[in-house]
Amino acid sequence: MEKQQRLRRRMTGILTVAHYLMLLPTYLLLRPLLWIIRRMGYGARLFAAFGKKLRQVTGMREAFVGYEARPQDVFVCSYYKSGTNWAMQIAHQIATLGQGDFEHVHDVIPWPDSPKGYALDVRDTTIQASSPTGLRVIKTHLAFNRIPYAPHARYIAVIRDPKDAAVSGYHFTRDTMFGPLMPSWADFLAFFMDDDFIFEGWPYFVNSYWQVRDRENVLFLTYEAMKQDLPGTVRQIAHLMGVALTDEQFERVCEKSSFAYMKGIDAKFYPGRLTPWSNPNGKMMRRGKVGTAGELMSPEQRQMMDAHYQAKLQELGCDFPYNQHYGL
Repeated sequence: MEKQQRLRRRMTGILTVAHYLMLLPTYLLLRPLLWIIRRMGYGARLFAAFGKKLRQVTGMREAFVGYEARPQDVFVCSYYKSGTNWAMQIAHQIATLGQGDFEHVHDVIPWPDSPKGYALDVRDTTIQASSPTGLRVIKTHLAFNRIPYAPHARYIAVIRDPKDAAVSGYHFTRDTMFGPLMPSWADFLAFFMDDDFIFEGWPYFVNSYWQVRDRENVLFLTYEAMKQDLPGTVRQIAHLMGVALTDEQFERVCEKSSFAYMKGIDAKFYPGRLTPWSNPNGKMMRRGKVGTAGELMSPEQRQMMDAHYQAKLQELGCDFPYNQHYGL
């Protein structure tokens, strides 16, 4: 835990200095260069190349190689910008009977598919040893076939309307990585919809967990259903985890898992500076609403995404009712 805290503080300091050193080159050279690249129609390709390089550097898709799931493991498997921190907070508070506190969430929750050293190591048993339930939470954005499965572990899969996830992802990527160098919305959308998106294409992620949703140790949730009924979601997750909460503990878990509470401690979830262009004042909890895609997506883009993903799910032989949940 202390190692991750020191690393984040050191990187924040280094990147803050780098930010000021990069101001002139950014606005006099890099931004004009990127403008030319976009005008030539290569913006989406540049974004995809960056994503590919990031995967290679972090080895994220092989993050769990050599790790075997344990009885105390509760995997929160959420698609990018689909309520990951929310589901993590609920599960962590249940595991700690509503007493979970931390300087940063990744001091207590491993994230193997993150950059090395950013989060608590998945093999570190410190949190489990201090947990009153003996349980600990593990975060991942990876598809089911890329994570370790065991009947004695628990798995919480969370998906969200991909249109809302894409818009949320655009704002988050701009804040945490690109800042003034952020590619256009159209370029980001093309990359988000690509089969080779950084973590996994949305249809592949959904299909991988939809196929195992009936297993006793798997809970398949949608962000939209969670928004409609937080107390019911807490009960579902507590049942999966085998934790019987008292009325007082239940109320505490619900309170600490509310949007208002989490937004009040936003800095404990925000990754901080990841590049010299990161926004040091960026937010993890932006709006937390359902149906906000229209703020960036045109009706034509929304129809295009729906048609594309429905076709992809059909190709995969997946009967997830996309139109029922997310169709216009």
